[in-house]
Amino acid sequence: MTGGLLALVGRIWLVAILIFLYAPILVMALMSFNASPFYQLPFEFTWRWYQDLSGNAQIATAAIRSVLIAWVTTLIATALGTAASIALFRYDFRGKRVLQILLFPPIAIPWLITGTAMLTFFFAIGIGRGTPAVIIGHVALALPYVIVTVTARLASFDITLEEAARAMGANTWTVLTRVTLPWISPGIVAGALFAFAVSFDQFVVSYFLSEPGDTTLPVLIYTAIRKGFTPEINAVSTIIITISMAIMFIAARYSKIGGNN
Repeated sequence: MTGGLLALVGRIWLVAILIFLYAPILVMALMSFNASPFYQLPFEFTWRWYQDLSGNAQIATAAIRSVLIAWVTTLIATALGTAASIALFRYDFRGKRVLQILLFPPIAIPWLITGTAMLTFFFAIGIGRGTPAVIIGHVALALPYVIVTVTARLASFDITLEEAARAMGANTWTVLTRVTLPWISPGIVAGALFAFAVSFDQFVVSYFLSEPGDTTLPVLIYTAIRKGFTPEINAVSTIIITISMAIMFIAARYSKIGGNN
């Protein structure tokens, strides 16, 4: 009886958490189909805001730029983070522990401070503001997330698998591509998803490092909200969330993130 009651309480608690997390998103998505620009009820279904969105070149340009920056950031951060994780896993060297600790402050340091520091640094070395500075800043923020996820996957890796492969004549490249990378691929995929999310959603660093008139989607949404909120923001946000969740489910399905069930 007690076990059944605890299970029921656990289910209710889980449902409550899911409602807390997803209720605002569902309301936003619902309001993107409401005819009233002021969210008046009763609800009247319309495609108006999506039609207006399709003709809004400014939002489309910002969205495309955000996606391209996020993809470049993801590729660079995933490659560098995976290589760093494998190196830290395989080799022992002086200062390794200090290096591991120094990789994580970007997660804890407020992004406002990070953005200010990056802006000062890039102007000091002559890079200034622009797309290269934004990408470098996003990679610096996304890199620790990749290292954390790949390192967590490597923690369960049996090093004797590599030793067995080498004993059978496999060279270093073959061991890496046929043994190590397939094993840690769920961690790599998870790290890549984190990197893409961090980059695409990044506002502070993008705001500091973007050139005037050449902004990312989060910066544009912030500017639009300051001038006056429109349901077009709901529409573009709903599209982004739908695509992001679809990518997440596909990645989880084929990379077995979270287990085999």
